[in-house]
Parts: sequence; C-alpha cells; structure tokens
Amino acid sequence: MSVYVDNMASSFGRLILCHMWADTLNELVEMADIIGVKRKWIQGHETLSLPQYRSASWVHFDISKAKRKLAIENGALETDRYGPVVHNANLLMNSEKPDIVAKGKKRLYMVEKCRERRTKDKRSWQLNLDLFITH
Repeated sequence: MSVYVDNMASSFGRLILCHMWADTLNELVEMADIIGVKRKWIQGHETLSLPQYRSASWVHFDISKAKRKLAIENGALETDRYGPVVHNANLLMNSEKPDIVAKGKKRLYMVEKCRERRTKDKRSWQLNLDLFITH
C-alpha cells in the first residue's frame, strides 16, 4: 500500500498545486495529517469532502509543492502527470465486470500513447534546440 504524488503543476493563486492520493483512505488521511494538510480539503469522497469537492473523479488532495516535498520525505511515491489515471485504471481492472475491466485497459492504453507522444515531442524539441545552439 502506498501514497502517491504527481508532478502536475497547476496554478491556484500564488500556489502551484499537484495531486496526492493513496491506495487506501486511511493512508491518504494519515499522510495529510503528517504533512499538515487539513482533512477538510479532501476531494472526491462522498462524506468527508466539502460539498463542492465531492464530484472529483477520485479521492485525493490538491497539495502545494512544499507539501509535496514533505510527502516524498515521508515516503510518498512520485509519479508523472498520468499517475492518477493509471491508479484509477488499475482500480477499474480489479473489477469482476468485464466492461469495467475493458475501460481500465483502454485508459492504460491511452496513457501509454500519451507518454509515447510526449517522449517523441520532447526529443523533437531537444533536437531543434540542439540545432539552434550549434548553428
């Protein structure tokens, strides 16, 4: 069982936020307590979340970069921006229902393609930068 943080960087006022989620609710709120994030900021939980945050697609916290660093220091695992999608896809694939499992597999396939495209785009950008610098 684990707690995860992604490397998303979303602006919220002066803060740069990322996501923190876990394999279990207990692990998630325990880490929130350890790093000093109030439990009331949990999102996507039907009873613990404030009403305006209950509709999130999975149970998580939005945390600042400073809290992300604390979470990592306390054992959270780093993921890329697709980590939440992979986590949710894996949960779907644990279902007994074939259509739900298929949905999870489709999401994993989509993540794989997105990661490939980002790698290709990054290589292309780096090549263009190298050509610019050498000429």
